[in-house]
Amino acid sequence: MKTTTRIQLSSMMFLEFFIWGAWFVTLGTFLAQRFTATGGQMGMAYETQSIGAILAPFIIGLIADRYFSAQKILGCLHLLGGLLLFLVVTSTTFSNFYPLILLYMLFYMPTLALVNTISFRQLQQQPEKFAQIRVFGTLGWIVAGLLIGYFGWETSQQLQNTFMLAAAASVLLGLLSFFLPHTPPAAREEATGLRQMLGLDALNLLRDRSYLIFFMTSVLICIPLAFYYQNTNLFLNDIGISGAAAKMSMGQMSEIAFMLLLPFFFKRFGIKWTLLIGILAWVLRYVLFAYGNSGELVWMLFVGILLHGICYDFFFVTGQIYTEQKAGAHHKAAAQGLITLATYGVGMLIGFRLAGWVTDSYTVATGYQWYQIWMLPAAFAAVVLLLFALLFQDRSQ
Repeated sequence: MKTTTRIQLSSMMFLEFFIWGAWFVTLGTFLAQRFTATGGQMGMAYETQSIGAILAPFIIGLIADRYFSAQKILGCLHLLGGLLLFLVVTSTTFSNFYPLILLYMLFYMPTLALVNTISFRQLQQQPEKFAQIRVFGTLGWIVAGLLIGYFGWETSQQLQNTFMLAAAASVLLGLLSFFLPHTPPAAREEATGLRQMLGLDALNLLRDRSYLIFFMTSVLICIPLAFYYQNTNLFLNDIGISGAAAKMSMGQMSEIAFMLLLPFFFKRFGIKWTLLIGILAWVLRYVLFAYGNSGELVWMLFVGILLHGICYDFFFVTGQIYTEQKAGAHHKAAAQGLITLATYGVGMLIGFRLAGWVTDSYTVATGYQWYQIWMLPAAFAAVVLLLFALLFQDRSQ
């Protein structure tokens, strides 16, 4: 790969995840501070991500795989998204905030599959090197968290500034996207039916039993994952951890190390054991959160945060590479959209609803009962781990 191309793709990934990390991590705390939101309202706000992810495969299958260059679609979506994020800041009630963030996520979520498509197309026959590009997305998320901590927006209750920061980055990426490597549609042949036009041929992947088990596991494991995104920042701030967003960025720092270790794990342990290690880390993380505190057991919280690197890389990045290897030549973008649907869509939609209900159920006059809130996703992840270990078999190389 040319150095110029590598810089372009790395910058794209950096900004893509900087935008998301700039406001998404502290959303629960923002809603509690700005609107005194309930757990149910927090769940509604977070699940806009899932609604966007469910629709993403259809947007990508209809457009990116067939008619327009992926980088141009990416640019248009981020320019529109930047405008919406600026409007979000003007919200004075949750009822004003919700439709704006919902519309924004309908624009943003398809871009996750688009940046993967652009990257994999440039990598050609070397998908295992995707981690070297994707790691810059992790850096973007880290920088966003560190900036929030540096400016002290959580403690000063100025988290509306996170949306301004994300909006500026979105406009920047929107403009830069038009200068990314040309990524024409892979399936140029004329579509013969609605199934082909919507990219639903990617559903043929589910005929492969091993991929079907992986797909279902992706849906299930994202139910406990939703608890992490929705509650962790609120949890840390609630128990008195200062600079929570900055400290949470340690999870993304660990992502970098473990992402660079992925090629070793692929060769040494294979797909199944790499995925199993990722799921196991979920179980351990929530148990550590349940028993940790801001006093002498604060180390448990930090270890739980650091496990995020294994949780994310060993399951999600591995899953993206596994999907790329399984997809047909003409439907790779739609296949990436399909796995986005499974992870950020269906699974987390259920998870955010459940997390909101659990949070409200274990909120009493004295505050949140965090032990109960964290042990439920820990138990759920343990069941998913057992089922995947027993059912998944894929001996293909």
